[in-house]
Amino acid sequence: MPHAAARDRLIVALDTPSIEEAQRLVAGLDASVSFYKVGLELVFTGGLDLARALKANGKRVFLDMKLLDIGNTVERAVANASELGLDFLTVHGHDLKTMRAAVAGRGSSRLKLLAVTVLTNLTEDDLRQQGCQMNPADLVLSRARMAQESGFDGVIASGQEAERIRAQAGPGFLIVTPGIRLPGSTTDDQERITTPESAIRGGADHIVVGRPITQADDPKAAAETFLHHIREAL
Repeated sequence: MPHAAARDRLIVALDTPSIEEAQRLVAGLDASVSFYKVGLELVFTGGLDLARALKANGKRVFLDMKLLDIGNTVERAVANASELGLDFLTVHGHDLKTMRAAVAGRGSSRLKLLAVTVLTNLTEDDLRQQGCQMNPADLVLSRARMAQESGFDGVIASGQEAERIRAQAGPGFLIVTPGIRLPGSTTDDQERITTPESAIRGGADHIVVGRPITQADDPKAAAETFLHHIREAL
C-alpha cells in the first residue's frame, strides 16, 4: 500500500484489562488514530461490542484472535467473525489445511485474513524447545509462502523479516508488524523488535503498537511520535 497515509498505517493495540480503559484511550487518542487492534485480553471482557462500536464510529478494527484448531472449527469461527463487519482477523499460519479452511469460512466477505507466522517474543532457542530446527526468519518465510498459497491476504511478522517477505511475496500482500519500539526504549517481553522506520522501509504496510502508546503518560503525544516516524520512513 505505497500511497497509504501514515495515519492509516498505525494500528494501536487496545490490550487493556477493561472496556472502560480501552474507551478512555480511544477518546484520548481522538483523531490521531484511525485503526485499532482488539485482542484476546479485551475480547473476554466485552471487546467484541467495543469492536462493533469502533467500526460504527468510522474506525478500522483488527480482531487479533490467532485462531488455531481443526479446519472445520476454524472455518465456522471465521464465518461467524466475517459477520461482524471488521477489517482484519488473525489465524495461526501453521498449516495449509487450517488456512484453507479459514479462506472457505471467510467466503465473499471483505474481511482480510492474516497468518501469524512466528510470534515476536520467540527466539531461535524458543523454537528449538518446540521441536523446530528452523531459525525464526526462515520459518517466517516458509509460513508466509503457505499463507499466500492458501489465499490469505497477508501475514503478521516482525520487521526483521519484512524485507524478505516483500521480496518473496511481491506487492499487494499485506505485512503487519508488531514488536515496534523507538530507539532506546524498553523492549518489554519482545525479542525480535524493530523501529517504525525499519519496518516501513522493509516493506511493512502497518505497524502495531501497544504499550509504548497505551502506557505512555500522554498516549496521544506518543501516537503522534510514532506517526512522525512513519512519515519519515515514507
